[in-house]
Amino acid sequence: MDKKLCELIDKLERTRSLTCAEYEYLIAHRSREAADALAKKADSTRRQIYGNAIYIRGLIEIGNICKNDCLYCGIRKSNRNCKRYRLDTGQILECCAEGYALGFRTFVLQGGEDAFFTDEILCGIIRSIKKCYPDCAVTLSLGEREPISYQRLFDAGADRYLLRHETADRSHYHKLHPPEMSFDKRMECLRTLRETGYQTGCGFMVGSPYQTAGTLAKDLKFTEEFRPDMCGIGPFIPHDATPFCNMPAGNAELTCYLLSVLRLIHPPVLLPATTALGTLDPDGRKKGILAGANVVMPNLSPLSVRKKYELYNNKLCTGDESAQAKEHLAQTVQSIGYEIVTERGDIKNETNKIP
Repeated sequence: MDKKLCELIDKLERTRSLTCAEYEYLIAHRSREAADALAKKADSTRRQIYGNAIYIRGLIEIGNICKNDCLYCGIRKSNRNCKRYRLDTGQILECCAEGYALGFRTFVLQGGEDAFFTDEILCGIIRSIKKCYPDCAVTLSLGEREPISYQRLFDAGADRYLLRHETADRSHYHKLHPPEMSFDKRMECLRTLRETGYQTGCGFMVGSPYQTAGTLAKDLKFTEEFRPDMCGIGPFIPHDATPFCNMPAGNAELTCYLLSVLRLIHPPVLLPATTALGTLDPDGRKKGILAGANVVMPNLSPLSVRKKYELYNNKLCTGDESAQAKEHLAQTVQSIGYEIVTERGDIKNETNKIP
């Protein structure tokens, strides 16, 4: 292995920090040998905190109606071929009931930025879930909202909020989003979520159009400084109804490499092996776990709508991506030396973190 690369990996494990230039070097000069070394260190680091536990979350995609027109997203408002849907409170609670019976103790409500889901409606849904399943965590992934909205949802019982920043480079952000969307607003929302008291998650695409080793280095540095409770990364996969339809997909190998780096940057972080990784590579979920991921999010959405929540082409929603296949998923995870656990799976407290 490149001597400098070896030194940087050792430094990262020791200090949990690199400069942007060093992160860029780590990415630009990666090799199979470096990936193996990082994965080994990431696995050891994770086991010191979480043992061999892999946490499961039940994903409920509550609607694919969105006011935004992000250039990479299949449910962007300009996609006239998208078959829109919106789950009602009863349908969402039915998903929770099925998930709870299957052993899920975290429900992730994900959807587009849809004005129908007012604070009043969402607070009612959250309170209903908490009343029926007081031992469960509720995670929201519903995009940018106003600070008072985040506060109301938190007061209603929401525990976590996932808001992927997509890229920490301002110029790159504006190449991926329409002019009316703001890099500053996205970052402000993340800060507000943290200040409100949520367990807060960020994340970014790997291999998105116009991305470079330098922009990825900024993502790693931002994550290092923000210290999220969760960080969701997955490879970019194009959708044929977007301006990026002919752009190449991201790289599963690089995604796994970065999962290992993120584990070393912030050892207690909750890292999902994402659906996008499993879509791009049939063994993506297993490879992600071996690289340092410790969360999987099978789909609890009604079968009738799963294919409609198509953020990118050929998004998986059946097989091990389906919550109903939990036992098979457990066997898959066991086959590589890990264990599915049916608990809330909160991030470990500061006192449990390793230096």
